[in-house]
Amino acid sequence: MADAPAISVPTIGDKLDGFRESFRSTCDNLGLPHSADALRQLDSEDLQSLALDLVSALRTLSDLRRRPSVNSRKSLLSDVLRLNSAISSDDFDTDQLVSLLSAIVNEESHDIIWRKIQTVLVESTPPPKSLPPIFVNSSEQRRHVDAMLKEELKSIYVGVQGFYEAYFGDIDGLEEAGAAVFRRCQEGQSPLFTKNGWRDWPENAKEGDVLDWLSTWIRHIRMGSTADRKLDIGIMPNTKEHHWSHILVLGELKSNPKADSASQTWRDLGRYAREVLTTQDTRRFILGFTLCGSSMRLWEFDRVGAIASSPFDINKKGYRFVSAMLGFLRMNDEQLGYDPSVISASDGKRLIEITRDGHSERLVLDSLIKRAPCVAGRATTCWKAHREGDESTPLVIKDSWQYPERAEEGKLLHEATEKGVVNVARYYHHETVQVNGKIDDVRNGIRRGLDVTKSTNHRATRPETTLAESDTADIERVGRSMGSSTGSKRSSSRAGATLPHSKRTCSSSPFKAARDIARENRVHRRVIIRDFGKPIYKASSHTTMLAALEGCVDGYQSLHMMAGLFQGDISTGNLMMNEEDGNPSWLAFLIDLDLAIKEDRTAPSGAQGKTGTRAFMAIGVLLGDIHSFMHDMESLFWFLFWICIHYDGPDQKGRLAQIKKGIVADEADFIEIAGKNFTSYHRPLIPWVNRLRKVVFPSGGRWRTEDRALYTRIKEVLQKAQKEPNVSKG
Repeated sequence: MADAPAISVPTIGDKLDGFRESFRSTCDNLGLPHSADALRQLDSEDLQSLALDLVSALRTLSDLRRRPSVNSRKSLLSDVLRLNSAISSDDFDTDQLVSLLSAIVNEESHDIIWRKIQTVLVESTPPPKSLPPIFVNSSEQRRHVDAMLKEELKSIYVGVQGFYEAYFGDIDGLEEAGAAVFRRCQEGQSPLFTKNGWRDWPENAKEGDVLDWLSTWIRHIRMGSTADRKLDIGIMPNTKEHHWSHILVLGELKSNPKADSASQTWRDLGRYAREVLTTQDTRRFILGFTLCGSSMRLWEFDRVGAIASSPFDINKKGYRFVSAMLGFLRMNDEQLGYDPSVISASDGKRLIEITRDGHSERLVLDSLIKRAPCVAGRATTCWKAHREGDESTPLVIKDSWQYPERAEEGKLLHEATEKGVVNVARYYHHETVQVNGKIDDVRNGIRRGLDVTKSTNHRATRPETTLAESDTADIERVGRSMGSSTGSKRSSSRAGATLPHSKRTCSSSPFKAARDIARENRVHRRVIIRDFGKPIYKASSHTTMLAALEGCVDGYQSLHMMAGLFQGDISTGNLMMNEEDGNPSWLAFLIDLDLAIKEDRTAPSGAQGKTGTRAFMAIGVLLGDIHSFMHDMESLFWFLFWICIHYDGPDQKGRLAQIKKGIVADEADFIEIAGKNFTSYHRPLIPWVNRLRKVVFPSGGRWRTEDRALYTRIKEVLQKAQKEPNVSKG
C-alpha cells in the first residue's frame, strides 16, 4: 500500500510517551525485550490494547476537529474516532498496526510516524461503499471463525482405534513411569486414587473447580517424576493469561459430560489448535485433550483435520489418565508436533539443512514472513533466509502441505528458471521434507497409519466436496505474502484493510476426497526461491506500482511463451516488487505456481478450474470457461480495481460474475462507480483503469477469442500512465 497523501498535521511532541510506557509494561509482563521485535511476539489482544492506548494519545492532539479527514469524513478527529471503533471490534486486523507501532517504539521522526498514522487511518477506516459486495476482506474471517472452523474441520474422526498406542506408545519409559506414579497415587492413609475415583474430584465438575483440581493433581504427579517439563496446557478460561507461542498441549474443560460433541467442545479445542498452529511456525501438528465432566478424550490436530481417541472416565480408568498426562510431560519436541527439520543452534539461530547439487548447505532463517492461519489446509509458511556465510543473496523458504496428487511447484519453478523465464521468482531448491528418513505426510507420518474408517463416527459417504475445496482454509495463502514481515499470532488479514479471501475452488476435481478417505492425505513440501520483495499494493508511489505491474505482465508473458505455463492466480500477494537498494531480486516478479496450469494440458488437474482468488477471478472462469491466459490478464484488471477501491464486504458467490459484468459493461457507469469508490489517493488512476477496462473488455463484455497482443496493449496503457503528471505525483 502506498503512503497516504500528505496533509497538514499537528505536532506529536511527547504525546506518545504514555504509549511507549504501556508497551514497556506489556513487555515486562511477558518477559520480552523493550524492542520493536517484541511487537511480533505479542498476540492480537495485547496489540489491540496497545493500539487503543495509541488512539487515546492521538485524541489529545490539537485541532483534530479542524483538520481534513483522510477518508472523506467530517474531520481528522472523525477518522481517529472511527479507528478507535475499528480496533475495538472483533474483526480488526492488528497486522496493519505493526509498522506504525514499530516506528513509535523506535522513536522515529515526527514525519515518519505521522505518515504511518495516515496510512493506518486510510486502510483501517475506509468510507462506506455503495458498490455491491464484490471483494472480501480477509480480516473479516475472524468474525466468522466458528463457521470457518466448521468448514475446515469437516474431517473430525473420534473413537479412532489405536490412538493412545500411536502417540504415547513410543515415549521412552512411559509405561514403567506411569505404573510407578499410579501405584504411588493409591498408597498412604489418604490416597489420591481409590475405587471411587480421584480424591477431591469436584462433583459438579465446574470448569474453574476442575482447573484448580487438575493444577494441584499435576503438581502431585510431578513429585518424584523424572519429567522436568512444565505441563503448559492450553486450558484457557481467559486466553489473555496464556501466550499462544508457549502452548505445548491443548486442553478444554466442560462441566457437562454431554458436551462431548462437535458443536461444542470439539470445535472449541479446534479454535485453540488454530491459534497455536498459526503462532508456532514450526508446528506440524498439536496434541490435546477434552475433559467433559470426568469423560476424557485425547486429540490430534493436523493439516487434514482432527482425530481423537475413544472417551474414558478418569475416575474409572485412573492408570490411563496418569499415563496420558505423564506422557504429555515426557514427550520430546518431535513427539509434541514440532518440525525436526528446523534446527535450533546454540546461538539462537534457526537453520534448515538441504542437499543441493550434491553438496550440503545450511540455510539460516532470518525472519518469519507469514504463516497461514488454519488447521486443515496448505498451511503455507514463508521465511526470509540466507545461506550460512553468505548474506548477500536473500532467499525465501516456503513450506506447505500439499495433496500428493498435485504437481510440485518446485519442479515448475525449476523448469521456468531453466528456460530463462524473466520476472518470475527464480528457483533455488525444492524437496519433500523427511522426518526420520521417511516422507513427512499426515496419513502415514503424523497419524502413524491410523485407520479413520474404523472410527466410531465414520460414514461410508462423507459430505460431497473436493480436496482442493478445503484449501480455502488458507485464508491468506502465504505464498502471496513473501515480502511481508509480520509475525502476528492471531491475524488473518494479509493486505491491510481489505484483503480478499484466498483461493476458492468451485470446479470438479479428479480427487473426490469425500468418498475416498484412504486418499485424504497431505505431504510436507518445501520450495526455496532466490527473490524477495513486497506485494505491489505496498508500492511507494503510483508510478512504481504501475511499473511493477508492467514488470509482472512481462513475467506472466514470459512464463506463458517460454515455459507454456499460466500462473493461474493473479492476487494481492503473488505480484511482487523490489524497492530495496542492494537487493538483487527482480524489480517486479510473480510468485506462487501452486495453481499453475500447463497450456497444453489434455485433462483436468487438481490445480485448475475455478481455483484461485475469487475476488480477482475472470468472469469467464466464474462461469466455467476453460482457463486461458486472457483470464489472468482480466484478473490483473480486477486486481488493480481492487487496490483502488479497498472494498470491504462479504463474498456473494453466486452473483459475483453478474456483478462484475455490470461494472465493466458501460463506460459512464464504470467512471461513476470509480469516482464514488476509489480512495482519494487512487483517483488520479481512474482514467487509466478505465483505459485498461477498454483493453480487457473491448466491447464492454468478456472476450470471445484469444489474442496474444493483449499483453502488449496492457503494457502500453501502464507505460503511458506512468508518464501522466497527475499519476507521477502520487
